[in-house]
Amino acid sequence: MTEQSIWKYACLRDLQVPRPRHVSFSWKQLYVSAFDGTHSYSFRQQEKHIDWIRIGAFFFDSPVALLMENLGLPKTLPRIEDDAVKCIQDHGCCLLPNIKTGIWIADLQLVRCPVCNLNSCEGTMQILDARHAELFLEEGYKSGAWKYYDIGSLKIAKPCRSATGVIIDLKHLNSCGRLFDVKSWVGAPSDWQPKATLCLHAVAVNTNLQPNDGLNVKFQAMRSSGADEKVVSIRISQQLI
Repeated sequence: MTEQSIWKYACLRDLQVPRPRHVSFSWKQLYVSAFDGTHSYSFRQQEKHIDWIRIGAFFFDSPVALLMENLGLPKTLPRIEDDAVKCIQDHGCCLLPNIKTGIWIADLQLVRCPVCNLNSCEGTMQILDARHAELFLEEGYKSGAWKYYDIGSLKIAKPCRSATGVIIDLKHLNSCGRLFDVKSWVGAPSDWQPKATLCLHAVAVNTNLQPNDGLNVKFQAMRSSGADEKVVSIRISQQLI
């Protein structure tokens, strides 16, 4: 057995995902990138970062993601050709095409309020932060050339019981019932600790909230450079109004 075969076995075993069709880096590099304790705020905006939780890995088998800010599926799913901004404002969800398939890693980030620079500010923002497993090895990311762009946003101007983010491989939506079985993983109403769950093709986070006036929700993505411009990272963030 070659050294690369050993690293490949260890990587797939510890991430608990299937083998992707293709990888652009060595399996040793992928393993180190996944398990060396780094996250997206290790590279930039460190002054904004408060805390983080590694959720785990999931797998994009198809190039289309369903993004949601709640745990209730709409009666009619959005279509790829639908305007994402309008879908988010009307339904709190959208489809995002051209996803880079393969292994993705999900973290839950807690960062300082992005609208001020006061160290004394107690405002915080929760982010479901997912990335392709190769992202931190890409020169475009390391140089800062690849940046996040806004997909759409939503202002919920009424009290919210929880802050939720969901990312699903649309092809496998029907096999992700575990995410919507909220009693199996979402905490009791008086439990304020963030909760997260994974299945092979999806990830979800939920944090119960104390009395509030509502939430600002933002959907963001990062694309690679080049002709294909694949989506290599997704963020769903919630900030109290």
